[in-house]
Amino acid sequence: MEGTIRDKKDVMEAIKANNVKFVMLWFTDVLGQLKSLELLVDELEVAFEEGMGFDGSSIEGFARIEESDMLAFPDPHTFAILPWEYKGYKIARMFADIYLPDLTPYSGDSRYILKHNLEKAKEIGYTFYVGPELEFFIFKNNKQPEFLDEGGYFDYSLDIAENFRKEVILALEAMNIKVEYSHHEVAPSQHEIDLRYTEALQMADIVVTVKAIIKEVAKRNGIYATFMPKPVYGINGSGMHIHQSLFIGEQNAFFDPKDPFRISQTAKYYIEGLLTHIKEITIILNQWVNSYKRLVPGYEAPVNICWGHRNRSSLIRVPMYKPGKEKAVRIELRSPDPACNPYLAFACMLGAGLEGIKKQYSLREPIEKDVYLLSDEEKKALNIEYLPGSLIEAIEIAEKSDLLKKTLGEKIFNFIIQNKKLEWDMYRVKITSFELERYLPIL
Repeated sequence: MEGTIRDKKDVMEAIKANNVKFVMLWFTDVLGQLKSLELLVDELEVAFEEGMGFDGSSIEGFARIEESDMLAFPDPHTFAILPWEYKGYKIARMFADIYLPDLTPYSGDSRYILKHNLEKAKEIGYTFYVGPELEFFIFKNNKQPEFLDEGGYFDYSLDIAENFRKEVILALEAMNIKVEYSHHEVAPSQHEIDLRYTEALQMADIVVTVKAIIKEVAKRNGIYATFMPKPVYGINGSGMHIHQSLFIGEQNAFFDPKDPFRISQTAKYYIEGLLTHIKEITIILNQWVNSYKRLVPGYEAPVNICWGHRNRSSLIRVPMYKPGKEKAVRIELRSPDPACNPYLAFACMLGAGLEGIKKQYSLREPIEKDVYLLSDEEKKALNIEYLPGSLIEAIEIAEKSDLLKKTLGEKIFNFIIQNKKLEWDMYRVKITSFELERYLPIL
């Protein structure tokens, strides 16, 4: 149904035709955590006309007490009916845009930040498309990471995991969310769902929705789904590889039929923009202390800043061109994890890529070797640098980034830096089980 709704009139007709009783207005805080206001349908006209007031000071990163009044206006284009009911009534959701009482967009709303950056791309002729691959774990509960299977990559088994993925896909299909495929990932109890590419704002809404649906389906099956980047020591963590491209109208700006690998000069500028600024935006793509437990050598996570054609060990991969599939020419950034805020992550990737296009960055040579097998000396000779190795390193790089501040705006930029410094301080004073096991018996 999402995509067929154009305005509030369409919404009201869909509500009446489908026996919808409750409508949830969804938005995220600055860290990407889902928030919801639940309305009876009788209040929806007021929400469309006047917005729904709420206390922004209670939302992470939104506002101080003295400027806390906020308004949530539903975006009718995002109307969709959720795939479950309550006592015979349907439940719908719409994403909301956040405004101040004077009806100006709130600069601390991450959805607004993405929209603002997409408008900047549109001004120079581009539409930004993305297609994420979401990895996640399903465990017995949220207390301990107890595996539900011992499967590996692409393994097939008739167990709760197989049926769980099917149930998720059917729920997403009912909401008109396109899934390309799903499969078991490398680690036990780890799974992946790949989404059909679409325009970036719509995809950010979809990613938030997919994560909510996966968690809800897990809950209804008496298990727990997590997008924590690295919940278990010694096995692969969960990433969210992002396929991305720029279009001019119906034409893929990343495609060039004359290039040996069919990628255009625009795509090359874009790739170098990402490579040049990736350290600065890593705090957004990998925003948690735990994110850096995944970004270590040995577990397939990309930690080396390089690119290659079809090279799955590089940070950026250019998938193989298939004849007749010009629209599918794209690049794949492999460092983000699924616990990021997709609105800010997409905005930062776009911002870095456009900087490369604007300044016509010269693309470094591709690396076609298995980077995981190269020694430090070999990487140094090839000028291959590393992603930040910890949250504090990412913070220190981000603090100095004009690009990040320009992309996020001053309010969100300052909040992210302060919030992540606090998280790091809380983490570094904790006594871990590693320290107790290693040091207590001998010191």
